[in-house]
Amino acid sequence: MNTPEAQGPGPYQAPGSHQGAYFTAAVPPALPPRKPSRAKAWMTHGAAAFVALFIGVGMGASGGSDAEADDAKGGGPVKPAPTVTVTGAAVKARPAPTVTKTVTAKPKPPKKTEAPGPATSFSGDGEYLVGEDIAAGTYKTAGADGSFGCYWERAKDASGEFGSIIANNNLEGPGRVTLNKGEYFKTSRCAEWKRAG
Repeated sequence: MNTPEAQGPGPYQAPGSHQGAYFTAAVPPALPPRKPSRAKAWMTHGAAAFVALFIGVGMGASGGSDAEADDAKGGGPVKPAPTVTVTGAAVKARPAPTVTKTVTAKPKPPKKTEAPGPATSFSGDGEYLVGEDIAAGTYKTAGADGSFGCYWERAKDASGEFGSIIANNNLEGPGRVTLNKGEYFKTSRCAEWKRAG
């Protein structure tokens, strides 16, 4: 028994139709293949070359170096950026007004500086003029700064003569002495002297 597949394409049976009702369709005979004309081929290729040349010139004029750089990076051809046109009057920003405030500075009165008068503390070794080197007043010391004792002397002058001595003492411990302006005070081997009053 022959099947339709074995016999090739047979008559068409419309869907929903009863078996046995066939329609036949006439198939037109196949046309032989046509050879393309040479003139048409030249026109097609010439037009394509002209368009490519036109695009190339346009790209070169608009910055082909960027396109070449992007092609070298593998980015492909560069599409031109869209042009943005802004219409309307440009508004200039006005500078902020400058405010000048004048402040009158009152000069501060100079601080009262005390004249560097005579010292109120001094070393336990030396000779001092009271009122010039050291200030007049009562001074105290902690005593001897070594094992030989502390010696002090009040004198009328700096002659060093025995008759010029007003008062003197050898201290074993702390001591005090009152000095008057114009006197000479000699001290040796004593701790620092400080004015007590």
